[in-house]
Amino acid sequence: MTRHLLPVALAAAIAFPALASAADTQPPPRIVVSGEGEATVAPDIAMLALSVMREAKTARAALDANNDAMAAVIAAMKSAGIADRDLQTAGIQINPRYNYTNKADGSQEAELVAYQVTNTLSVRVRDVDKTGDILDKAVSLGVNQGGGIAFTNDDPKATIVEARKKAVADAIAKAKTLAEAAGVSLGRVIEITDQNVAPVPMPMNAKAFDAARSAVPVQAGENSYSVQVTVTFELK
Repeated sequence: MTRHLLPVALAAAIAFPALASAADTQPPPRIVVSGEGEATVAPDIAMLALSVMREAKTARAALDANNDAMAAVIAAMKSAGIADRDLQTAGIQINPRYNYTNKADGSQEAELVAYQVTNTLSVRVRDVDKTGDILDKAVSLGVNQGGGIAFTNDDPKATIVEARKKAVADAIAKAKTLAEAAGVSLGRVIEITDQNVAPVPMPMNAKAFDAARSAVPVQAGENSYSVQVTVTFELK
């Protein structure tokens, strides 16, 4: 070997093992699929948002009237079996109310006519069957705004586990179908990620309260918990 070819030969000798090593570290062929699973369960908790609004000439008078009405509502909740830990004040608002008069020059004149005080109470009802009676009692005692209601579950873990198993099974079935169509075989699972989807709250309009003549009819239905997974498989 001539002297000027020696460096080239040495460089090749070093490069070939490096290329072989790089080829060995190439990731194997893989397939990524998504799966969805859903499981349902009857709710065991109703979340209520009840508001009392009172109006008076002064903020003090409006607040006093509101305090009396809300105190009666809270007492009724407790007598119905709602525990202190399930009653929480969500907010108190004090707002002036104005009447506006158009003037000849195009401007407006504002006249303070009253103050409005609104107190909102969050109630967690653990006996869902009592929800209608509690709503009716609250309205009878002065609740005149709000009316938000959502059904949930105290411990949905078992239902979410069921949905997760269905999602993984769905992903595996999809992967097998795709692999068979492509003429390859599935290998080991490389990675799994999942995402829980909580049930959507079911709202109730406050007008339903105004029209109530007896216990408010309430249908709890079922809560649906969904899980989405992404699974990565090796291909053989």
